[in-house]
Amino acid sequence: MKEENYEVVVFQGDPGTIDLTYEEIEAEWNKMLQSVPQIGKFRIIHQEKKRYTFEDYSSQIGNADAALGIWVHKGVINEKLFEAHPNLKYIATLGHGFEDFDVEMTRRRGVTITNTIYGDVTIAQYAMALLMNICHNVTVQSDYTKTGYWKEKETNPQASYNQLFVPQIELYQKTMGIIGLGAIGLWTARMAKGFGMKVIANSRHKKTGPQYDGIEQVSMEEIFERSDVISIHCPHTKETENLLNREAFAKMKDGVIIINTARGIIIDEEALLEALESRKVYMAGLDVVANEPPQYQIPLMQSPYTFITSHIAWQPKAARLRAVDLAVKNFRSYLEGMPTSVIN
Repeated sequence: MKEENYEVVVFQGDPGTIDLTYEEIEAEWNKMLQSVPQIGKFRIIHQEKKRYTFEDYSSQIGNADAALGIWVHKGVINEKLFEAHPNLKYIATLGHGFEDFDVEMTRRRGVTITNTIYGDVTIAQYAMALLMNICHNVTVQSDYTKTGYWKEKETNPQASYNQLFVPQIELYQKTMGIIGLGAIGLWTARMAKGFGMKVIANSRHKKTGPQYDGIEQVSMEEIFERSDVISIHCPHTKETENLLNREAFAKMKDGVIIINTARGIIIDEEALLEALESRKVYMAGLDVVANEPPQYQIPLMQSPYTFITSHIAWQPKAARLRAVDLAVKNFRSYLEGMPTSVIN
């Protein structure tokens, strides 16, 4: 590892939020990158399309030693990339999630790849928001109170002001099953415990430390069999693809609630639809679907038993700016010989 004059290239798309401009986020990059003395030169590439291909990245990396903002998956992270860019020894994705790639090859080439854990609280909060919507459906009740009740009152003086249109679900003493006990899963556990829920969790590796006190770490079978709510927070790998399939749903409690803010492909969508229609699954709150963006309205979107949003859990302004700060801090840690958030 050289000691100074690192060349860094940043791939930054439009922020995608209504309260943050590209100019603001570019200014944050400039401020943070200029604060690292070992960086001799940096370029910020305005990524104008949603998904960059291998060719898009490769054409702009040049002689850079580090690339921040790369979408990590096997279509980009491969031998061809490092043969074309021999200086490239550090790659960061600007998100928590990443797809399957050749880990051994990157280790063999001495490349460090990191993710950026900027949205753990944000995404956990959104998972709970989806759950709250299922438990209370505040919008339906609000619409009735603001409009429907008064219309009905004009023709029916006995109309009930506190009429319920959907069952209200209390979470106290119910069991939250968390798949993936990383940073987001841990925050989801904390929030669930705040509602008085029992929390069980499964992760690839057993977690140790006081922060995991009060979380029972169990097998995947137990997650399926014991949970009243299952919240997914694991990465997409060969092992987790279609993890929630027909066999898994068959093992679950009747009326289980499914929350997914991780990757859509972790759920077999056809099997989920069947489980919803049979009422095995009570409701599903999804911020992700298997193919994004979908090219047509998938059957899950037509189901009355789903709430689906367009992969937006990560988008609060504070979280987007924090992603920039943490990405640069992680690179600084790497330069100081103490890499953090390494995924290879």
